[in-house]
Amino acid sequence: MKRLILPLIAVLGLGACVTAPLGPTVMVLPGSGKPFDQFQMDDAVCRQWAYQRSGGAGPTAAESTLAGTAVGALIGGAAGAALGAAAGNPGLGAAVGAGFGAIGGTATGASAGEARAWNVQRRYDAAYQQCMYAKGNQIPGVVRGGGSSYGGPPPPPPPPPPAAGQRVPTVPPTAATPPPNAPPPPPPPPPVAR
Repeated sequence: MKRLILPLIAVLGLGACVTAPLGPTVMVLPGSGKPFDQFQMDDAVCRQWAYQRSGGAGPTAAESTLAGTAVGALIGGAAGAALGAAAGNPGLGAAVGAGFGAIGGTATGASAGEARAWNVQRRYDAAYQQCMYAKGNQIPGVVRGGGSSYGGPPPPPPPPPPAAGQRVPTVPPTAATPPPNAPPPPPPPPPVAR
C-alpha cells in the first residue's frame, strides 16, 4: 500500500498543474480603421463575456483526478475484497483491488478533467470570436458579407462582351426546356470508319 501512495501523490501533483487556459487560443485582428486602444477595450469585454458563456467555473482537472482516484479506490477495494473473500484472503484482495482501482480511477479522472478543459476552451474561443466579430473586429479566414442578400461574398462579375466578329453560341428559339432534374442527353454516336 505504501508503494501506491508516492505515485498517487505525484499524479495528483501533476494534475493540479493542468487547468483550463484563461484566454483565447484563436486569432482576432483589429477591424479596419479601428484604433488599437478600442481593440484592447473590445478584447477585455469579450474575454469576460466569453468566460461567462463558456461555463469556465467548475471542477478543475485536479479535482476530477482526485474524485476519480477516490471512486476507483472504493470500487476496486470492494471488488478486491469480494474476490479475496472467495480466495480466502479478503484483506489482501481489498488492498490489491484498492490499489488497482486507484490507478484506474486516477487515469479516468485525469482524462475526464482534460476533456472538460478542452470543451470549456472550445466554447470560450467560439464565444470570444463571436463577440469580437460583432464589435467589428476581423477573424482571419472569415469574409464579411458583401453585396448578396444571404451575407456571403458578392457574386462574380459577368463575362466580358464578345469581341468584334466573334461567334457567340445561342440556344435556338424552338428548343424545348428540359424538365428539372432531367439527365443529360446521350453523347453522339462515334463516326463510322470506312
